[in-house]
Amino acid sequence: MAAPTPERAAVSTRPQVMAAVVQDRYGPPAQVLRVAQVAVPTPGPDEVLVRVRAVGLNPADLFLVTGRPAMLRAMTGLRRPRRGGRGQDVAGVVEAVGSAVTSVRPGDEVFGQGGMQGASGTLAELAVVPESGLAPKPAALTFAEAAGLPMAGLAARQGLRVAGVGTGTRLLVNGASGGVGHLAVQLAVGLGAEVTGVCSGRNAEMVRGLGAVRVIDHEAEDFTADGEYDVILDNVLNRRLRDVRRVLAPRGVLLLNSGNGGRVLGPLPRMAQGSLASLVSRQTIRAFTSGPATRELVHLADLANAGEIRVVVEGTYPLADAARALERVATGHVAGKVVVTVP
Repeated sequence: MAAPTPERAAVSTRPQVMAAVVQDRYGPPAQVLRVAQVAVPTPGPDEVLVRVRAVGLNPADLFLVTGRPAMLRAMTGLRRPRRGGRGQDVAGVVEAVGSAVTSVRPGDEVFGQGGMQGASGTLAELAVVPESGLAPKPAALTFAEAAGLPMAGLAARQGLRVAGVGTGTRLLVNGASGGVGHLAVQLAVGLGAEVTGVCSGRNAEMVRGLGAVRVIDHEAEDFTADGEYDVILDNVLNRRLRDVRRVLAPRGVLLLNSGNGGRVLGPLPRMAQGSLASLVSRQTIRAFTSGPATRELVHLADLANAGEIRVVVEGTYPLADAARALERVATGHVAGKVVVTVP
């Protein structure tokens, strides 16, 4: 009998169960999330099994846990989640690869993002992630820092591209100290933009240190009261659309990047309002979507390795405290990223 290949040998000796964060109903994180022993997932032909070292949390994870806004349930399950695993961003070490995977191999350090309906969640000891959502981990970043980069970094990068941010662009970032915001500030500065950040006063020095030329404390000052910006990246949606448009240049671009809104439709009414306003104005108001792509992740990794962007990690939590970590995200006042680590 032929000797097994190294990959097949690794599969045969791998534990059959693992610890993972799961849920079987929607609700507040502390009430519906638990750590359980589940079967180790098997990667498909174009998938990678990653031994998880860290997981970055995002507002999108909170929406999936709570089932709010309710419109998301059309994709995730109307009465209960179709998939019990949670977590999307990940950094770790490749454990095994599918038969069609060519870009990584066992032992490689990687980071990236799984999809909402992927084979498994990343809040686990082992997770299956599509090859197309992974890239080599930036050597300059720790696993915790790398895990905070994928979803937020991709949203920031792709949003700035959609708006045409470049040299001399006057950009305002509402929510500049958050996950997407603090990366957008750095990316925009690297593109030559003049950045104004809106955040709480306690995070002002952090945002200024990331390159913002002006920081507005939203608790003490109304950012819609004065000024004119070519692009506004609104990660919060906490002001009326007409007020935000008041400080948008006549041909400016307003990017709506938040799932906040009503319990049922979330941000959809604001998006529809913006689309209608764009039809009767020279201003452009639009939402945008972003998704994992290896080439985009490689670009972010290159910037991190060159020291042009850094990931601020506010705090780390063990896997057993994933619910508490997600409750911290729910406050809406995270400075940078919240990360769950898996020893």
